[in-house]
Amino acid sequence: MLTANSIWGLTTPMAKAVLLFESVTFLSLTSYRLLGAAVVFWIASFFTKKEKVSSHDLVLLFFASLFSIVFNQGFFMKGLSVTSPIDATIIATTTPIFTMIISAIYLKEEVTWVKIVGILLGAGGALLLILAGKSNAASAGNGLGNLLCMLAQLSFSIYLVMFKGLIDRFSPVTLMKWIFTFASLCFLPISLQSMESVHYDALTTQILLYTAAIIFGGTFLSYLFVSVGQHSLKPSVVSMYNYVQPVVASVIAVLWGMDSFGLTKTIAVILVFTGVFLVSKGKFQKER
Repeated sequence: MLTANSIWGLTTPMAKAVLLFESVTFLSLTSYRLLGAAVVFWIASFFTKKEKVSSHDLVLLFFASLFSIVFNQGFFMKGLSVTSPIDATIIATTTPIFTMIISAIYLKEEVTWVKIVGILLGAGGALLLILAGKSNAASAGNGLGNLLCMLAQLSFSIYLVMFKGLIDRFSPVTLMKWIFTFASLCFLPISLQSMESVHYDALTTQILLYTAAIIFGGTFLSYLFVSVGQHSLKPSVVSMYNYVQPVVASVIAVLWGMDSFGLTKTIAVILVFTGVFLVSKGKFQKER
């Protein structure tokens, strides 16, 4: 989980760089990302143990693909296209908070006052980013972009909690093979026009390398590692590793000159991280 979230933090600035290319839209990049990962997972499945997947499980896998990939990546890539890498990854740390809330409702996990305070602080930090982006005329659209990134995290949290049983039944390769296949089938019909409009002859070597890294590292490897982690960790623990993303992405984005780290974002980070810490602390105390 640590490796997967570190990769995601690194690929967020890469994805932003690709999206800055004039003819590349969030739809085309997301479609290549999903289709590329599906192909790699199918290739990997030929070298792993074959597993029987029933028609009932295929239906569940389809809905799992909606929440884990289609809604998650669709909202995130669209949000990233109009906001900054740092904002997007800071908001990614709200996943533990959403996961804790959904676990309390769906799995009947106890919610303590420590967790409630943590949830409020984390939500306040994310809300601060959304409002700051909306009020900043120099970065019009940031508020909407940040909100979409938050919806992406909510979608993934639903997947972590409500499809835990499905996740445990299959190996990581089998699980991801079908999830990415269904996700690709959902995305392709609405993205074909965007894919055709890309000026492929004008793509630089850097953009091509970034895209390849996003497909293989930021999608295939990271989702494979997440699936492995899900087999031995609870959903709330899995989601806690998201705090790694803004650390990695912030450093890379600032080094590349793509973003800056001002007072508002610093306060937002402190609020979100404090919220995640309190939620985690409450969880660990209960387990002990």
